Amino acid sequence: MLGVLVNAVAVIIGGLIGLLLKKGIPERLNDIMMKAVSLAVLYIGITGVVGQMNFGADMGGKYTLILILCTVLGGLLGGLLKIEERFSVFTEKVEKKFSKKPDKPQVAQGFISASLLFCVGAMTIVGSLEAGIQGNNATLFAKSLLDFISSIILASSLGVGVALSSLFVFVFQGAIALTGQFIAPILTDYCISMMSSVGSLLIIALSLNMMGVTKTKIMNLMPAVFLPLLLCLI
Repeated sequence: MLGVLVNAVAVIIGGLIGLLLKKGIPERLNDIMMKAVSLAVLYIGITGVVGQMNFGADMGGKYTLILILCTVLGGLLGGLLKIEERFSVFTEKVEKKFSKKPDKPQVAQGFISASLLFCVGAMTIVGSLEAGIQGNNATLFAKSLLDFISSIILASSLGVGVALSSLFVFVFQGAIALTGQFIAPILTDYCISMMSSVGSLLIIALSLNMMGVTKTKIMNLMPAVFLPLLLCLI
């Protein structure tokens, strides 16, 4: 669990540094940075999906079908559980405490953006499994450095929500590390690839929200990332 803890702390420290930098950035420049971050997030999402294309080609039509099933069923589950609405109540309270401009809420956006970017991908899952099963934290330590730098950049434009995402990072990676011996047989290359693909789709949707193109309720779609685990069992 040491690697998991270090990763969460790295996000907190990076987020706090980003917040300090944000205070000295004029509104006009902050808007430019926001658009730049949105484009970078879009790039990450697209490359995440494209990176799995070779894997998808080997599976034929099954890959696309599973991708659609996970996204649709995940959205239905999130909608029934009202995840977005419940999460909004929490972020509004945080927003009132930290933001001087409550008409421009960014806590939710920062939290969701950072949580997806820091937790979607093979490095997160494999690193957490290595830490839980072998006690090898090397992958998570390397990831911590990457997340530290990313959190500074994200927090300088998205605010305190980025630092708060450390909670999700700790819980998500910690759960994989603690249950590693039990879920390792399920987390095959196929399953990890599908989770990365679904997560990358959500990152694309997130970037479109950040640009103001769409208003997708990303939190309601979050269960989709975990559905490949269930489909792998089937």
